[in-house]
Amino acid sequence: MRYFIRALKYFIYVSVIMVLILLALMLLKVISTDINTVFSQGWKSVGWIALMFAGVSAVYPSFGYGKRHAEVPGQTSEIRDGVIAFMKSRNYSLETEDGENMSFRSDSKVFRLSRTFEDRITLTRELGGYSVEGPAKDIVRIAYGLGEYLKND
Repeated sequence: MRYFIRALKYFIYVSVIMVLILLALMLLKVISTDINTVFSQGWKSVGWIALMFAGVSAVYPSFGYGKRHAEVPGQTSEIRDGVIAFMKSRNYSLETEDGENMSFRSDSKVFRLSRTFEDRITLTRELGGYSVEGPAKDIVRIAYGLGEYLKND
């Protein structure tokens, strides 16, 4: 269900961006306001474009989200404050804590909106560190950075 919701969010997000770009171009009189002039097949082209956006949106969550292992030795009680401080330095705040597992959300409303509120980073304790789950762009930096930050701390 989470996958479907993410795909739907991205479909809406990409569609809104395209509509805004087209409206801006129409308001600036760069392109015609007649949809039949803008697209060769008029409204039929809009349907094909929406179908293409749906296809991309259906595939994106499988590439845009993932898990990665962060090597973080030590007991949770010893490293907990360091993990929270590291995430705070990356503009993430602790959302929930369940035993040794932690969930973080971004502090920036603009960042959260740009990610369609799919900015949660989940750290699940496992042997030798944490499993970092979240947006693929962020988990690579966090998984590597967390281990380095705690080694130097």
